[in-house]
This record gives sequence, C-alpha cells and structure tokens, in this order.
Amino acid sequence: MAMAIILVLIVIASVLFHLLAPWHAAPAASNWGSIDTTLFITLIISGIFFIAITVFMAVAVMRFRHKEGARAAYQPENKKLETWLIIVTSVGIAAMLAPGLVVYSDFVRVPNNAYELEVVAQQWQWAFRFPGQDGKLGKSDIKFVDSSNPFGLDPKDPVGQDDVLVINNEVRLPLDRPVKVLLRSKDVLHDFYVPQMRSKMDMVPGMVSYFWFTPTKTGKYEVLCAEYCGVGHYNMRGHMIVEEQDAFDQWLNSQPTFAQTLTTAAKPSRDSVLKKGRLLAENLGCSACHSQDGSASLGPGWKGLYGRTEQLADGTSVLVDEAYLKESILDPKARLVQGYPPVMVTYTLNDDELGALVALIKSLGAAQQDNEPSASEASGPGDDLATQGQQLAQSLGCLACHSVDGSKGVGPSWQGLYGETVTLADGSTIKADEGYIKESVLNPGAKIVKGYAAVMPAFTPSDKDLNALIAFIKSKANADADASKAQPGK
Repeated sequence: MAMAIILVLIVIASVLFHLLAPWHAAPAASNWGSIDTTLFITLIISGIFFIAITVFMAVAVMRFRHKEGARAAYQPENKKLETWLIIVTSVGIAAMLAPGLVVYSDFVRVPNNAYELEVVAQQWQWAFRFPGQDGKLGKSDIKFVDSSNPFGLDPKDPVGQDDVLVINNEVRLPLDRPVKVLLRSKDVLHDFYVPQMRSKMDMVPGMVSYFWFTPTKTGKYEVLCAEYCGVGHYNMRGHMIVEEQDAFDQWLNSQPTFAQTLTTAAKPSRDSVLKKGRLLAENLGCSACHSQDGSASLGPGWKGLYGRTEQLADGTSVLVDEAYLKESILDPKARLVQGYPPVMVTYTLNDDELGALVALIKSLGAAQQDNEPSASEASGPGDDLATQGQQLAQSLGCLACHSVDGSKGVGPSWQGLYGETVTLADGSTIKADEGYIKESVLNPGAKIVKGYAAVMPAFTPSDKDLNALIAFIKSKANADADASKAQPGK
C-alpha cells in the first residue's frame, strides 16, 4: 500500500512541477515557434505514457499484492492486450515523429531572399564569412587553406574577392531578415547551436550542412558547440548579436574583405612578422590552449615563456629557445612540459610560419628574458627568487589549482598559506613551513589538507626550483600580512 501511495504522489508532484515551474522556455528570438510546439507535443505524449504506466503500477501493487494462500495465474500470452499495446505505442511514436519531420522540412527549405552566412568551425573557435556587394559567396577548397587564407577561398575566383571575413568568435546579424547558415568544419565534428534561436545543426568535415532562421528580437545570444570536439570543447563559445539593419551595415563595412587580406599578406613591409604570428596563432586556434597574458590554461602560457627553463614530464629540463619551440609545434609529444596533458595536435607549417609564431612567443617573453634569470639557474645575490618561483609555478601548471588571491580552487590557496597551521584529512594539524611545502611537492599524497581531493601529481624539481617555489609562496604570505597591517586598526 505504501508503495502505491508513493507512486501516485510521484505522478501528482511531476504534473504540478511542470505546471508551476518557473523554468519555461524564453520567448523565441526567431521564427521557429513550431520547434517549441513540437517539443511541447513530445512532452505531452511522454507525460501521458508516464502517468498511465505509473498509475497502472500503483493499481497493480494494490490489487495484486501478496495474500496468504493466493497463487499467481500463469498466462503466457494475451494477444488482445499485445495488439492494443502495439497500436497505442505505434500511434504515440508516430505522433512524436511526425511534427519533427514537418519542422525539419521547414528548417532546410530556405526562402529565396535569405541572406547567407557561412560558419567555419575549428578546434576550438568560430569564424564567419558574409557575401560582399555581389551577394554571392566565393568558392572554397581545403587545398587553399593556409595562414593567410584560413577559409580556403579560391584566390582566382572573382566572386570571392569581396567576401567579408570575420575571424573571431562574435558575429552580428540584421533584425527581421531571413538568414541561411552554411556550416563547415576544418577538423572534427562540431555542432553550431544557438539555444535562444532554436537553431542547431551538426558540422561534418568534408561537407556543407545548412539551415535557416529569421532573427526577430535584438539582443546578444550565446553560440555553443553541442558536439564533443576535444579537450577544449567546453571553451568553444561565441556570441551572435542581432541588431537593426543600419547598425549591422556599419559593422559589416568595418570588417576586412578577402581581397584586403590578400593585399596585406602580399606586403610584408606593412604586415610585420609579429603581426603574421598573431594572425597565425588566431587562425590555428592556439589561443584556445595557450594564454598570452600569463593566465592558466590547458597548455603553457606564452607570456615570459621564451628563454625560460621548463621542467619536462620525464624529470629533465629544457631551455625554451627557437629549436625547442619549433620542435614542440611540429612534434608536440616529443618533449612534454610537466603538469600539462599530451593533447596538442601536430601542425605542418613552413619555415616562414614557424618563424612568425616563434617571433610572437619571443615578443611576449623578451622583456623578462633580458632582466630575469630562469628558475633553474643558480641564484646569487640580487636574484629575485619569488619572481623565478612565479614563473616556475606558471610553467608547471600550479596556478591552475592553487590560487594566489585567496579564492577557492582545486587545491589550497597560496595566499597567506606559509606559516599558517593547516588541518589535515586525518584530523591532525601541521605548520606550513618549508619542510611541509617541500614534502607536499615531492610527495603530495603524504599529507592531504582537509577538504581537498588527492589529485595532485608528484613533481621532481631541483633544490633550486623548490627554493624558488617556496620563495614565491612566502611572498604571498608576506604580501597578505603587509596588507593587513596597512588596514586601520591592524
């Protein structure tokens, strides 16, 4: 009896949750209200079957509950019941599939006056192309893809010369104008998804898929990749901004055309090697894994990288010079930096492209390289061990788990850590001194801080590197103490 009552309560609670829940779909920002209707029909049909089956279970539990001396009747088949089940389930499935087929037919039946937009996906970024004044997109082919032509447009096709290129993750569209979205992928499976637009379509390498919609509400909408495409999938995001026609035209006219990019690439005096490196890094998707501002990311950050000594996964170290950088690009798994996963794909670049990327990385580390020694060099009078420790922490990926501003992370924050008494997982306490920090780096599973998981890998830095790390952690404790003294009443 109790089980039957629980089943009935589940049905009542489910229906009330649907009717009273505040999480209803936002008003459609496109003309695809039929998609919402199809989803609603599916929900109603599924709900009817859910209620019917659950209520039947409740009735069966009460009616056929165990009774003393009663025996279950053996009935191997019931053709009448089976026939009705086949008919009812077939009707239910057809009722759910039919509206979807109708909507999909409309989804790919593009109006004649639709404005074309090409979306190109690449791990892990978006790029967009609009037709120029002629209203037509030029031809493209994978054989034309290079650092100066990331879309692979045919340079000899006159139709594509005025095509407008948008090489970033933000695109704009005019209000109340049908848009045909052409989808291409340069590497693996992706999926272009704008939830508020009710628009979603797979992007398959080697083919062009498409759909259309009409933006009917101005605003900024998030673009997502809805197909797992690698370790950086979570970061493959962008934005679609819908605005009035005049504002859109003004924005579109400020974007470069294919002919302009060819002219820029053909004049190295106007386009320095450094600028070429930035363009190449953006086109290849390097910035998705390698930051240029010193922040933690999936791969080593490029800021201050050149000229630094990096600790490798096999325990050895290497000086980050031109030869190492080129090897890491052409064969990224040859010498892996400690603390980072082996997920970088192999690139086949020519000498000019390699030189441009190396020049970009050198420019991000030149200022530090001239004045600061690497973390593995001998420290003498005047050396800033804390700065060396910070560089080492960045290269080893420490700052991906340990914050330096007191914020919560995967591991304990380094702000104010040194000299403090911490509680361990076994309930004991210990002072975070040099001995404890060294042991935590060399054998992180020995003494786990309470509230944190035992996920830190073991590192094998030299004594000099350990001293540099400790100096950096000390500096965060001292800075915290100085800030406290500077406050009134401290």
